[in-house]
Amino acid sequence: MNQAQGAIAAAEAAGAAQYASAELAAATDALKKSEEAVTQRDYRLALSLAIDSRERAQNAAKVAVDGRSKARGDAERAIAEVTTLLTQARDRLQDPNVSKLPRRTTDSAHGVIETADKRMQEARAALKADDYAQVMKLTDGLAAQLRAILAETRPALAPTPPKKRR
Repeated sequence: MNQAQGAIAAAEAAGAAQYASAELAAATDALKKSEEAVTQRDYRLALSLAIDSRERAQNAAKVAVDGRSKARGDAERAIAEVTTLLTQARDRLQDPNVSKLPRRTTDSAHGVIETADKRMQEARAALKADDYAQVMKLTDGLAAQLRAILAETRPALAPTPPKKRR
């Protein structure tokens, strides 16, 4: 039972509550049943349940580590994608031809970029704090907004056809 308790504690430390909650709950439940079996003096059942609890907790820890790694990778990819698009959008707005676009379009683009900058700062801080869910929440929709800016400003970069001489 001590091994099961230790395995449950290790799983919790690995983030099983967030990434492997079903497995962690099953391990905790098996440990409780093991303790109940001891009070009923059914030591064989108690041992079996304690072993089951330990194995479930160890599995929960493995699943949590995998889930945490995947979440971190997803968060890093989201930050990288938005950072790239943000750089492209900033560069696009620096192009002198973009000034030919309606002011409303450029003002809107500047506003989106400003908001995206702030959210990216928060997302990077959340990544440092290992809060991957917050990173995903902060970056959600930013890539689409930045792609929209790039699409709206693309016509300004199109070469103008040469004028025909008459």
